[in-house]
Amino acid sequence: MYDMAREKKWIIAEKGNAETISRLSSELGVDPVLAELLVQRGVNTFSEARAFFRPDINAIYDPFLMKDMDRAVERVHRAVVEGEKILVYGDYDVDGTTAVSLVYTFLRRLTDKIGFYIPDRGDEGYGLSYKGLDYAESRGYRLVITLDCGIKAMEKVDYARSKGIDVIICDHHLPEPDQLPAAAAVLDPKRDDCRYPFDDLSGCGVGFKLVQAYSQQYDLPFQDILPLLDLLVVSIASDLVSIVDENRILAHFGLKYLNENPRKGLLALIHLAGLEPGHLTIDDIVFKIGPRLNAAGRMESGSVAVELLTAQDDEEAVRIGTEINDYNNERKNIDRRITQEAVDMVRNGTCLLSGSATIVYNPDWHKGVVGIVASRLVEAFYKPTFVLTKSNGFVTGSARSIHGFDLYEAIESCADILENFGGHLYAAGLTLKEEKLPEFCERMDRFISERIKDAKIFTPLVNIDARLDFAQITPKFFRILKQFQPFGPGNNAPVFLTENVYDNGNGRRVGVDGGHLKLELIQESHPYHHMSAIAFNMAQYFDNIKAGNPVDVCYSIVENYYRGSVNPQLRVKDLHERDEVI
Repeated sequence: MYDMAREKKWIIAEKGNAETISRLSSELGVDPVLAELLVQRGVNTFSEARAFFRPDINAIYDPFLMKDMDRAVERVHRAVVEGEKILVYGDYDVDGTTAVSLVYTFLRRLTDKIGFYIPDRGDEGYGLSYKGLDYAESRGYRLVITLDCGIKAMEKVDYARSKGIDVIICDHHLPEPDQLPAAAAVLDPKRDDCRYPFDDLSGCGVGFKLVQAYSQQYDLPFQDILPLLDLLVVSIASDLVSIVDENRILAHFGLKYLNENPRKGLLALIHLAGLEPGHLTIDDIVFKIGPRLNAAGRMESGSVAVELLTAQDDEEAVRIGTEINDYNNERKNIDRRITQEAVDMVRNGTCLLSGSATIVYNPDWHKGVVGIVASRLVEAFYKPTFVLTKSNGFVTGSARSIHGFDLYEAIESCADILENFGGHLYAAGLTLKEEKLPEFCERMDRFISERIKDAKIFTPLVNIDARLDFAQITPKFFRILKQFQPFGPGNNAPVFLTENVYDNGNGRRVGVDGGHLKLELIQESHPYHHMSAIAFNMAQYFDNIKAGNPVDVCYSIVENYYRGSVNPQLRVKDLHERDEVI
């Protein structure tokens, strides 16, 4: 297909205070490397380690610390008591559809006057839409709860009010400076005047806090809302919010419910994805479950994802899950083709920009996959990347960034020529008129060139937590390492470095196109220690390794399930060939 191999720079983390590491290793009875990992994560005492390894669901924050929560709860309760129709409205991505499913599932226990709405990606685009509000009015809804969107929808909220519709906004995106929609309540921990202790909740997380607050206010059992956490952990993992603080607790218990008693729709996806029930990790959500849910909104409608996640019948869940799985297979075929076309455009010079950034445009590309393609191009060329297509008469698309560059700021600098934009530090979307495209490219090139003075930022990094010998990877070491989960931003899976290892001769290419390596690595010691390893997209190293040449390898350690057995496996992040070649 296309070569994603790039020279990467390895950055080895500083060890931290040696005395603290030694003391913590002794008090906990763990390998010093594990104590080193704890110190890197700000865990310095026995009690802090206990809290880290044993998350407590009762330690999550009081939802009423969030600005406007009292107003939101009161307005929802009035709608429930007075029999007003409530419309739960959310974005078409995983965060939005899980958030809608969570709040809808909770509220339908309290009222039958409840519905949900997911805007069409192609027709309405992101966020609260006039079409959606017209739908609400035509069907008699008097309260709309937005999830994962709405924080900048000033005009749309005013439009809703003119129709006699109240809006409660549950969002986690940055609001406009000194301006909020005139909604019945605005829940967003990123509000300047919000004193909530943790501001990196997902959109679904804000929805969960609303549910928690309602239950708390009206004496509904807290235990009854905990099964909703299987939806929340899917959101946390898929939306790449940090898995620290409150998110780490919510993700921990969300994985517990996802593994022990997932809702029917998620169980259907688990089976369709070929995952091992009871052993799911954040990675399984990110790479298997999330993309399938996203495929509904990309290829058809996000409403299908909500129908799956709220299904109450096994047969219905399997039917909808199979439909979504088919969408995902179609999506993969389309994004492979478009990615190859985009890579070819960059290499043959027919892209709009390939200097400080990568900008590619084809009006015929499928809008639903441009975000995925942008991520692939970042892997291939490691520059801020924009993948654009045409929809409803406008140029529209997605952008992805590289480590250390604020993509949102760059796009915001062109706000005056954009019809719409939104997103985060490393991922964003935008819409503009086609005649503005040359100016956008010129300004983006200038902005990025002025901000990025050091060419080293265009070299991808591998952050290594610690050096490790294979002999240290004992069953106890691995058992404790697993307790560092759930992994994700802010608590990434530890990456280790082992030097001077070689394959035992059984290494082979694997995968449909032979692009991956399955290795049996040996580190010479007394006795020899060997570890199984998988190296994705690293086939270019095969001949050197097969010849018996030593390499340095950096990797994370994962569980490998095969024919009922469970063993640790190295997931290789990168390889460096050594000088002493055979």
